[in-house]
Amino acid sequence: MHSIGEMGRDSGLGVSALRFYDRAGVLMPARVDPVTGYRWYAPEQLDEARLLARLRQAGMPLADVRLVLAGWAGADTGDTALVPRLLDGHLRRLERELADARGALSTVRALLGHKESTMTTATPTPTARLTVPAAEFAAALDSVRFAVGNDPELPMLGGVHFDVDGADLHLVATDRYRMAVACASTGGHGGERVRLTVPAPLVDAMRALLADGGEAVITVDGDAVELETQGRRVAGQGFGEEFPDYRRLTRLPEGRRIPLDVPALRHALAGQDGERCALVLTDTVTVAAADAVDFDAAGDRVGVNPAFLLEALAAGEEMLLEYVGPRAPLVLLRPDTEDAFSLLMPCTLDA
Repeated sequence: MHSIGEMGRDSGLGVSALRFYDRAGVLMPARVDPVTGYRWYAPEQLDEARLLARLRQAGMPLADVRLVLAGWAGADTGDTALVPRLLDGHLRRLERELADARGALSTVRALLGHKESTMTTATPTPTARLTVPAAEFAAALDSVRFAVGNDPELPMLGGVHFDVDGADLHLVATDRYRMAVACASTGGHGGERVRLTVPAPLVDAMRALLADGGEAVITVDGDAVELETQGRRVAGQGFGEEFPDYRRLTRLPEGRRIPLDVPALRHALAGQDGERCALVLTDTVTVAAADAVDFDAAGDRVGVNPAFLLEALAAGEEMLLEYVGPRAPLVLLRPDTEDAFSLLMPCTLDA
């Protein structure tokens, strides 16, 4: 017999998914311990679990997955026509959806091309030289570094965006699923707005020089950027591509703010073993497994990636969660400032 942990590891489904498919009647364990409730699976169920994982990976609806598994299990009794028909039907549906998506994206490209053709050529990044307290700059970098993207298809998200506007240096990072924003005060720059996205390796090299306090001098010249502090310097090139308009992305309706017990929340999140869990929002915020959410109890429920939320909670010991709605980004911020916060996209819960 396979334990649920072994079954999850060997099938690729994961423990939370196996619990869900048990409750849904799709893949039930061969034995459940009557005392502990622990699930055990027969050796022959491993192939069925692997098939289930691949069907879900292919995006097949759960109703069709049930029929495929039933037809596959009944193949020995002559029921062989159902499975190919279900697979062919799903493939045709995917092809239609892909054709529709291609058409929609072609329209979007045409609209974007028209807009670009009517815009004037972007002005180059102006030259700027500014000073910033090293400790404040280091704290700001630490507050956003976790949200840097690593998708090779979107290289402009693979760094930290520097936005110098007046006396403030805003630092922004996003991987599409979360966004972090921090701010540091500056001196010496009184010119026009300066924006540049600094690649993650260069950001890390800058951060390594900021351990001794004092002041840091940042120089931006076109796409080149340099940091100098305590007689040491590091320099490199920023991305030449445009960073998303983060100010537009952070315009959200006002939500309900809930104080967080950060240490307790970190402990609860560390015990989650899947890619999603549920936050239960009442006057406080508690954590529940994604497959054990009581939707009839009091409070709101919102799904999150526990690893992502843990990284966002590293920003401080006192934090607030602003909740707008189950499908809107969650906002995590410190009570002492409105200039440093992070957004986290919610996950869909089973219900």
